[in-house]
Amino acid sequence: MQTFRGIHNMNKHKIFLFALGLGMCKASSPGPLIHATKGAVWPKPQQLNTSDSYFILRPRAFEFNILKNLSSCSFLRNSLARYWKLLQFDVTLKKHQQKNKQGVQVDGSMGYLEYLDVNLTGQCDDQALPGIKMDESYRLWVLPDRKELQAASIWGILRGLESFSQLVYMTHDGQSLRVNATMIKDFPRYKHRGLLIDTSRHFIPLDKIFLTLDAMSYNKMNVLHWHIVDDQSFPYVSTKFPELSDKGAYNHYTKVYFPEDIRDVIEYARLRGIRVLPEFDSPGHTSSWGLSHPEILTPCKIPNMYGPMDPSKEGTFSFLYNLFSDVRDNFKDDFIHLGGDEVNFLCWITNPNITEFMMMQHIKSYEDLESYYVQRVVDMVAQLNFKSIVWEEVFENGVKLSNDTLVHVWKTNWIDTIKRVTASGKHALLSSCWYLDKLKSGGDWQDFYLCEPTDFDGSSAQQELVLGGEACMWGETVNEYNIISRVWPRASTTAEKLWSADLGKYDLIEPAQRLEEHTCRMNRRGIGAQPPNGPGYCD
Repeated sequence: MQTFRGIHNMNKHKIFLFALGLGMCKASSPGPLIHATKGAVWPKPQQLNTSDSYFILRPRAFEFNILKNLSSCSFLRNSLARYWKLLQFDVTLKKHQQKNKQGVQVDGSMGYLEYLDVNLTGQCDDQALPGIKMDESYRLWVLPDRKELQAASIWGILRGLESFSQLVYMTHDGQSLRVNATMIKDFPRYKHRGLLIDTSRHFIPLDKIFLTLDAMSYNKMNVLHWHIVDDQSFPYVSTKFPELSDKGAYNHYTKVYFPEDIRDVIEYARLRGIRVLPEFDSPGHTSSWGLSHPEILTPCKIPNMYGPMDPSKEGTFSFLYNLFSDVRDNFKDDFIHLGGDEVNFLCWITNPNITEFMMMQHIKSYEDLESYYVQRVVDMVAQLNFKSIVWEEVFENGVKLSNDTLVHVWKTNWIDTIKRVTASGKHALLSSCWYLDKLKSGGDWQDFYLCEPTDFDGSSAQQELVLGGEACMWGETVNEYNIISRVWPRASTTAEKLWSADLGKYDLIEPAQRLEEHTCRMNRRGIGAQPPNGPGYCD
């Protein structure tokens, strides 16, 4: 066996940029700008050994064998059936050209790969929910004397199945599928590897959310951060307050998510090892709430205009408790994202009731008033067995947060912020350098790839408090028709940075080659990912 290695030299970043430059010249050479790999895994495993020797895989003759009498595990059986189908549809062979139907060996071939043993060493819980502490590690052997996928949990089996499916590649002449002899020992670098989607600025129908979850599973991402409501619309159908969506959704018949829709999304995600994390941002970003409940918002000096939530009224917090009780009934994850960002203080400043309330409560600044509000909400959702995630402004404004509250860092000065967050003993999530709504001419996955979450001067204990991060696809400029191509494969780079070991800042040729293959792989699986590197083609 030889260790799989990419091209290593000191000038990879320069070479990559030079190659891109050549690709944009009118007199560029014919052929793809970046040549794709064959059977390379994305995100890159922690340990991988491979050789040029290979097996031939005949999809319909191949089978997964479940070991240890786990055939009653429906989660496992469903997962294997899904990946068996992927092996059927990942590629289309030129059957009229196949020359190995009679078992004839060709140079380098070790024969047919007819099975893979699937060994779940732990218990199978068919109803288990993915969580922040789930074990996603696995080991994979595709060798002459051992063909086995082994993991202690169903989540590890899922990640191993994805890697195995990616090892399969089609020969250039389209005559056969191959799997190189391979050994993998793999586990995620970070526990939280997420993608934020925004369904308020533009409504995203369920089929596109399901497709997003498929793509996330192909990239081993494990958190769908669902920014479900905002100023523009309120598509969440609340059982306790149906008027919120009746008046706040773009269309309360067709542009809403009913409780059964949310259950379907959560189950679809669960079967792919993905958590569904809701965000209900407040006290700002709540204009759509006020269409049915103006009493919870702060009246501005200008008539018929409202600002953030009104923290001077107890009725505001009673309303929120009932709404979050409803959210708790529908969403099963341990965490809820409470937002807390970008609060405009103007209406608070001009409202005499707010001024009087602040004097009575000895609140000296509007930042302190925001802190008072957020503190009440954080304590409230804790009573409902939710743990909180908040945007970084909540931390910066001095809200007293428990150490199990996650601080979501998103602004440009993230290095200083994440250092302060972790120095205070709080856990951090990073999104600052993975904002997908910010487009850059000529492509930007390289910039995403160069972002390293540990690039702050902190102790090893501080580094361990970084739980991961998220790529963010805010919805102002995406809808159901372009969200998939806008997200993928750009979010794939975030996925690799959060799964794989720190691969170095200047190694861009090697991931560019793997990303070229992975994008084509996603295309074959129905994900409309855009080309990552420039001129080229997919087998």
